[in-house]
Amino acid sequence: MAKKTQRFMVWLLPTVVIGGLFWPPLGFLVFGMMLFMLVLAVFRGRYWCGNLCPRGAFLDLVLSRFVSGRAYPRLLTGGRLRWPVVILFFLFFAYRLATVPRTLYGFGFLFVQMCLLTTVLAIIMGLATRARAWCVICPMGTIQAKLGSLKRPRPGSGG
Repeated sequence: MAKKTQRFMVWLLPTVVIGGLFWPPLGFLVFGMMLFMLVLAVFRGRYWCGNLCPRGAFLDLVLSRFVSGRAYPRLLTGGRLRWPVVILFFLFFAYRLATVPRTLYGFGFLFVQMCLLTTVLAIIMGLATRARAWCVICPMGTIQAKLGSLKRPRPGSGG
């Protein structure tokens, strides 16, 4: 059963990846979500991923209807692929940032492109294995998990 938040958040994905192709400043929604999820991660770890992520909602509510639910390939489950994916993602992002026109539309389109690229990868991976296969190696999810693990227990909290 889908969470109420997923039913709302799922609409942000097509808004950005389709609408952003026609009006690139919609890509700044991605930037805002990235900032919010990173701040949230300090307090709640990967809470964003399972409850608020528009792509995760799409994978749960839409793509899951078309996949067989095969086991994840060993390459995905070992954890060795997560940080190389983060590094590649940010290298590609830095390259695109250096080459994008320095305008509101240029920067917005960069975020639309990144969202579109990762969504296409998520769909391909999901169709090949399980709907949320992308989530296992998602760069933002990996960073959120790391930020969540850095949370220090408060004095007197017993942790």
